[in-house]
Amino acid sequence: MRSTFRCSIYEAEDVLVDIDDVDLVCLEQGWGRGHQDLLRMPMYHGQLLFMNPGLKRVQLTQEYDLFVAFFQSFWELPHINAIEKWRDHCKTSVCWIDEIWVAQLPGYKHWIRALSQFDYIFIGCRNTVATLSKAIGRTCHWLPGAVDALRFSPYPNPPARVIDIYSIGRRWEGIHEALLQAAGDREVFYVYDTFAAAMADVYDHRQHRDLFANVAKRSRYLTVAPAKMDDHITRGQVEVGYRYYEGAAAGAVMIGQPPKCEAFNELFQWPDAVIAINPDGSDIMTVLDELGSDPARVDAIGRRNAVEALLRHDWLYRWKEIFRVTGIEPMPGLAARERRLKELADFASNVTENEASVFP
Repeated sequence: MRSTFRCSIYEAEDVLVDIDDVDLVCLEQGWGRGHQDLLRMPMYHGQLLFMNPGLKRVQLTQEYDLFVAFFQSFWELPHINAIEKWRDHCKTSVCWIDEIWVAQLPGYKHWIRALSQFDYIFIGCRNTVATLSKAIGRTCHWLPGAVDALRFSPYPNPPARVIDIYSIGRRWEGIHEALLQAAGDREVFYVYDTFAAAMADVYDHRQHRDLFANVAKRSRYLTVAPAKMDDHITRGQVEVGYRYYEGAAAGAVMIGQPPKCEAFNELFQWPDAVIAINPDGSDIMTVLDELGSDPARVDAIGRRNAVEALLRHDWLYRWKEIFRVTGIEPMPGLAARERRLKELADFASNVTENEASVFP
């Protein structure tokens, strides 16, 4: 699947391949797209949970210390059945479900037994972890989102911030309309989506992430909002979306809403991580005018965001957590990447414009 919204996870896999000895198992459709509708059907007795939903069969040909199965959401769980006898070839197994909301769990009660196949379970939505743990009678682990911070970092050679405001993905219409008006009045250069890009297919996920990163690191401000802030599926549950990690790593000043949840307070605990604006856009131009009158503050915010992302939110740190929980000893590539992240963070903390080209 080459959907745009999956590219950040493909990026996570690329980082793992870079730091360890890994084989990627890419599942391919066998019956065409129709099987996706089948997977969404209620499975009241769970008969189909352990059947291959029309994907090409895969056979593992060697032994592995760790098997990580990533699922965007719960309904993808049957995809694992396309890999024949995978448990016989893997000493330890991890199920990583990126997105599942508490309000969805009652509808998945017949699916939960599929999790018994795995030794460890990681969940991307922090507020779901406790509820799911109770439902399955096992401890689940929280694994936040992240970003390839080396790809997104503007350092060591920060490009000019030629774009005033960048908006990608979900947005508040009030903020968007206010920025459209300002752009029409030639007050700002505003770059934004003109179609529902998340579900569109990309030609190449690496090229897509490169383009996204290159635009973000040339943007002074990047709009952010809590994950699925306008979707009824959340039922009021607040989580941290990927845009916060990407905006911070790019060294942009994030404008929008700081998610009111413990996860955000833990992950983005530095000053001015997000500059708050009203969802209706009523104060956005006032906020931008205030920031624009203090270039030194804007520079400090962007630099701090980039540094903190290098130290906290690269995908390496999430893989490191998986290794810690599972007791797997990582390869030397992990330590090497971590050193590079810390060296670049130290460089960015102390660099001046004239020194920007001397990073080792």
